Amino acid sequence: MACYISSRNNRFYAAVETSYGTVAAISAANRFSGISLQAVQECERPRRRDKTGSRTYLGIPGTLKARTSFALKTYLYGRESGASTPRYGALIEGAMGGSAKAINGGQAIAEVNGASLSFSQAHGLQPGDAITVGGDLRFVTSAPDAQKVSLSAPLSAAPGIGEQAGGAVVYAPAAKLPSVSLYDYWSPETAAQRLLRGSAVDMMELKVNGDFHELTFRGGAADLLDNKSMGSGAGGLTEFPAEPAAGLLMDGPIPGHLGQAWIGLGPGELQTLADAKITLRNHIDFRSKDFGSLTPRCIVTGDREVTVDLELYSRDTALFDEIYQAAKQRSPIPLMIQMGESAGSMCGVYLPSVIPAVPEFLDGEERLRWRLSGSVALGTEEDEIYVAFG
Repeated sequence: MACYISSRNNRFYAAVETSYGTVAAISAANRFSGISLQAVQECERPRRRDKTGSRTYLGIPGTLKARTSFALKTYLYGRESGASTPRYGALIEGAMGGSAKAINGGQAIAEVNGASLSFSQAHGLQPGDAITVGGDLRFVTSAPDAQKVSLSAPLSAAPGIGEQAGGAVVYAPAAKLPSVSLYDYWSPETAAQRLLRGSAVDMMELKVNGDFHELTFRGGAADLLDNKSMGSGAGGLTEFPAEPAAGLLMDGPIPGHLGQAWIGLGPGELQTLADAKITLRNHIDFRSKDFGSLTPRCIVTGDREVTVDLELYSRDTALFDEIYQAAKQRSPIPLMIQMGESAGSMCGVYLPSVIPAVPEFLDGEERLRWRLSGSVALGTEEDEIYVAFG
């Protein structure tokens, strides 16, 4: 028997629940690599004000309500090529609301003109969809006709006539959010195993250009179950679920310096990006005050808030003039960031309408750097952010 449990012997699984708080079954395909999972459960402790004749705390009888929260951090990992969803897709769906939409690709390219792309047959694409061409992942901003689309940015290299566009998986925002079952398994099997049921992703953060691209998910949950104290019936279970048989995951994190950034009405490539962070907040509350219930009964969603923090080295170019003028005039401009540069290892984030923050000048280095903190994304109806994997 080992003296300690190694923190390396930890495995995560996530699956979307069909009804709130009812634990979703998992398979080996639901497993994903991660950096850390913090799950905290705190019991509400009302203050007793009755006169007992003593200053000693006598406790509170009965079962107390508990508040459960979690924070999970992971890297952006490469995945299988094609239109398969990322392993942590359940958490992205929990944050965005919309389920994964597979774009199959396979359309033959007939003509390229800047950010306009024509196909030799009907493309079937809609605004918000995404395709891949070589090492580029691009979002469709409009579809003027059945064979032509406008893209979120020009392609890095002109494809050959007849070359086929590749597929992607796209997550779009939706009015309602699904709940997620989040599993936390450890070795050995006799150690404490945990399960968060009814997990609601209140915040999703994508961090660009660190050592590796990172994703963070934070939120609350209906309950924290474990194999040591769980009773029958919790979350629709009769016993704590056994871990699916699975081998080692060989996923590799995508280095933080690989990718592209495009901004403006042009748009222009932002080649001097030093750091970026895209944050989505759902401002979630829970229906947790119902009489006779110890755990929340459902998710109550608030207004969606999408913000962007950028740091970039300034240049004396028309692109930086456009950014500064848009910030001062509060004029929205589009922003697209691509992380990774090869098939199966690309993630794109597209914000069609962002009001940039007025740049803060950072002059403590040899080169002037701009910091744009809290730039706000706008939309019309569930369309202020799209996330795609290609």
